[in-house]
Amino acid sequence: MKPYHCNKCRKTFTQNSALARHSRVHMPGEKPFTCSVCGKYLGDNASLTKHMRIHTGERPFQCNLCEKSFGNSNCLKIHLRTHTGEKPFLCTLCGKAFGGNSSFMVHMRSHGGEKPFPCKLCGKSFVDQSTRSRHMRIHTGEKPYLCTVCGKRFSQNSALLSHMRMHTGEKPYQCTVCNTKFAHKCGLTYHMRNHMGEKPFQCTECGKTFRDSGSSHTFKNS
Repeated sequence: MKPYHCNKCRKTFTQNSALARHSRVHMPGEKPFTCSVCGKYLGDNASLTKHMRIHTGERPFQCNLCEKSFGNSNCLKIHLRTHTGEKPFLCTLCGKAFGGNSSFMVHMRSHGGEKPFPCKLCGKSFVDQSTRSRHMRIHTGEKPYLCTVCGKRFSQNSALLSHMRMHTGEKPYQCTVCNTKFAHKCGLTYHMRNHMGEKPFQCTECGKTFRDSGSSHTFKNS
């Protein structure tokens, strides 16, 4: 139970002191801590410490079930629900359940079409602040996620995790028909078309269908 609610972004907290610290992010001039790498202002030292892990790649919170690691304890807590199957946040409109409050709040906006986070540069709007932050990197060119093996940088953490499989050899996506494993979901998707006989790409000129768009034909997605 988190009885303390932020009236600006709907986040909830177990203690009033935590809500007070969080409220600083919505108050101009109330962000006294500055990131020395990107210049971002944070409301307290704890937030600065968490933010710095974006630049350093530090992930001190490790799952003892699958060895994945995270930058903060809350992300680890939400991740553990993927193992337990716990989904405590239930949408009363469609019945869909979620493991984390943030994903639940984003989902609820989809019912009302609400997108309260606009980009100040291009005007595009987003359902949550984190999605807008990722979008902003298109404009700034910022790539805060660093591969510690080869030094390559990425604008999104998901892209870094996908890249790391080149180094680790990890192949988490497995075919349920023949058990072949793949490093990326798109590889599994393409592979499954061999089993299913699916050919979703149709040439607009001759009508012939293909498993992928890697051809000189002009396609429409059938």
